[in-house]
Amino acid sequence: MRIAVITGASSGMGREFVNAIDREYELDELWVIARRAERLEELKENCKTPVRALSWDLTNPDSFGQYQKLLEEEKPEIRLLVNAAGYGLFGTFEEMELNNQLGIIDLNDKALTAFCLMSLPYMKNGDEIINMGSNSSWQPVPYLAVYAASKAYVLSFSRALGRELKNRGIHVMCVCPGWIKTEFMDRAVHDNTISYYDRWYTAKEVIDQAMADLKKKKKVSILGAPVRRQVRLVKHLPTDLVMDTWCRQQGK
Repeated sequence: MRIAVITGASSGMGREFVNAIDREYELDELWVIARRAERLEELKENCKTPVRALSWDLTNPDSFGQYQKLLEEEKPEIRLLVNAAGYGLFGTFEEMELNNQLGIIDLNDKALTAFCLMSLPYMKNGDEIINMGSNSSWQPVPYLAVYAASKAYVLSFSRALGRELKNRGIHVMCVCPGWIKTEFMDRAVHDNTISYYDRWYTAKEVIDQAMADLKKKKKVSILGAPVRRQVRLVKHLPTDLVMDTWCRQQGK
């Protein structure tokens, strides 16, 4: 049985990945993972590929055991693993609740790492992993401190993992988009700490670019010339200057 596994599949980037994979891949099943069972059930009505809905909270380590057990029972080939589950919070680090900030690390990093490790025994030459990074992966970002750090981990981890898996023929790509209009923003923004957004993209635009870049075996997918220019620039500028510029944009 050949499958794709997509976390964060109930909305936003994850849901767009489900739609794209359903269009472009010939698979036996899509395993879609998120907390909201009713959102996952909706996917069954819209996909040509059979959908297995797995309503798990990936911030709870019990979900790792559930995934491991299911893999051992079904013994699929994971043609594509997409780690799209994640969230962030915008605001001052010392004023946000501890559990919420640790939850960012649990979902963005811990769960992503666990799913990569658990999936690899079921992957072979030609199979692929996509991890969701961010434009924040490239630099420290005040007022998004934990989120940006969590996405820096994703980028670094994806690059290193890709090198380790090169001899196995398993390709790893990190998607690093700019500002995207999804439900992510509804959760992340709870005050006016962050008020400047230079350019918006849609989730579909990001995923269309990512799927095209995956076919080209790119290691990093970045949508939009302005975002690509910014990434090149911050690689050469002093970190303090980059943070100063960001803070001025936000009126800090």
